[in-house]
Amino acid sequence: MTGLLVSVAFVGILLFTSHACMTFRMSPKEVDSFFKKENINGSRHRIGTGSKAIHYVKAGNPDGALVLFVHGSPGSLSAFIHFLADSSLNRDFLLISTDRPGFGHSNFGVAEPSLKKQSAALAPILREHPSNRPVLLVGHSLGGPLVVRMALDYPELVDGLILVAPSISPELEPNETWWRAPFASPFLSWVLPRSLRASNEEIYQLKPQLEAMVPELDKITCPVIVIQGENDSLVPAANADFAQAKFINAKVDITRKAGMNHFVPWTNPELIREAILKLVGNHQPTHLSGH
Repeated sequence: MTGLLVSVAFVGILLFTSHACMTFRMSPKEVDSFFKKENINGSRHRIGTGSKAIHYVKAGNPDGALVLFVHGSPGSLSAFIHFLADSSLNRDFLLISTDRPGFGHSNFGVAEPSLKKQSAALAPILREHPSNRPVLLVGHSLGGPLVVRMALDYPELVDGLILVAPSISPELEPNETWWRAPFASPFLSWVLPRSLRASNEEIYQLKPQLEAMVPELDKITCPVIVIQGENDSLVPAANADFAQAKFINAKVDITRKAGMNHFVPWTNPELIREAILKLVGNHQPTHLSGH
């Protein structure tokens, strides 16, 4: 036990000393420079007040269908910001990339492990744009179960889901509690860079929330596209099979690609672009049953 604690502490010290390069976020100046470089009319926004405020950026057609991009863990809106400069999308769609609670400039470093509370924090972004329909949610990695949670909690606001390498199956979650638990405690959490501290805490508490969500998944009736790499070493490819089996009242399309890893937004953005165009083209105004 002593040896384990020493090893954990050593890893923590290494992470602490590398804090400066582990923020996983863009500064406002970097965001503005990106928009200028790409020659797009993008803007930064905050919704909410105080520590509950959510930061997001948007660009594209102000009257178009809304696409909300939700990053994984750790991460920030920078994971999807390059989609805002995609001319095949921003001509017709209003594109929004957000910092989830605890990341980027949304109360950076202070975790919000509850998917329901994160869902409630992001829902006002959709309410701010009531005329931009259909509304598609794109969630990568841990952003996957979050956008599913949003579709369950706010069916009237969501018209389609694109799940990119999503961590949605509780049975496929890796057993990492032996090292996540010490860093989630107040004794060692302080040694982690703020982004990794928030990430560790929410991943540590993810599995029971996924288990609780399983009985609700049959309530999803909006169309779902799952994009999964067969060479994903972080999220097992069988999560795609889980989605096919559990979203029994939704039209589910699965895109599985041999050799593709977990980092789809960067390595294979065309798959996400194609999924967006497909969902909008096939849009039917369906929501959750019983809501």
